[in-house]
Amino acid sequence: MACILSIESSTQTCSAAVFLDGKLVWNRENSDLSSHSAVLGVYIAEAVGFVQARHFRLDAVAVSEGPGSYTGLRIGVSLAKGLCFGLNIPLIALPTLKVMATRLAPSASYLCPMLDARRMEVYAALYDGNLNELEPARAIIIDENSYQDLLAQKEIIFFGNGADKCKTAIHSSNAIFADGVYPLASDMMDAAGKAYLSKTFVNTAYFEPFYLKEFQATTPKNKVVNILSK
Repeated sequence: MACILSIESSTQTCSAAVFLDGKLVWNRENSDLSSHSAVLGVYIAEAVGFVQARHFRLDAVAVSEGPGSYTGLRIGVSLAKGLCFGLNIPLIALPTLKVMATRLAPSASYLCPMLDARRMEVYAALYDGNLNELEPARAIIIDENSYQDLLAQKEIIFFGNGADKCKTAIHSSNAIFADGVYPLASDMMDAAGKAYLSKTFVNTAYFEPFYLKEFQATTPKNKVVNILSK
C-alpha cells in the first residue's frame, strides 16, 4: 500500500486524514465553514509533521473533487496541488458524493447522497449498495415526482445536507432519510488506496474542482439595503 494524505473541504466540515498501508493513522476535522482557509492549512502542516516525525514517506495526496461549496473546493484543491508540487508526489481526485456513500456501503438499498445547492436544488448521485454508479452527479430540483419510479421498485437511502430539504417533497415507504452523513477525509481510504495502486492520478497543474454549476456571486444584504434606499 502507501502513505496517503486525504483532504475534504466541499461542505461546512473540512477534514484531513493520513492512511498508512490501508489504516487510518491520523485524522482531524472542523465544522466551521468560515475557517476552512485557516484551519485546513494547519491540519495539512500537522499531517506532514506527523508523517515526517515517524520517518514515513508521503506517497500521494487525495482530494475530494466536488461537487460542493465553490469556495471550500477551491481551498482544498489549491492546498492539495501545492503540497503535490512541493513534494513531487501524485494527486488523486475522488468524487465527493461517492465519498459520502462510502459511509453507508455495503447496503441492500440504493444510496442517494445529496448536497445542498440552494432553494430546492441539490447536487445528487445514485449508487447501488456496492457503490456502482447508477446515476451520475448532477444538479436537480426536488419535487414530489423525484425518484418515484425507482422508489416504486426499491428502497433508497437519502442522506447529506441536501436530503433534509427533500423530506417534505419525497413521500414513499421506500424513502429512508439518514441523518448526520457528510463527506469526510477519513472515508476516502479505500478509494484513495485503489487509485494509488492503479496509478489513477490527475494532472496536478491542470486539475480543477468539479463544480457542476458556475459560481454565482451574491450581493451582501447591506448593499441590497443601500441600493433599495436610493
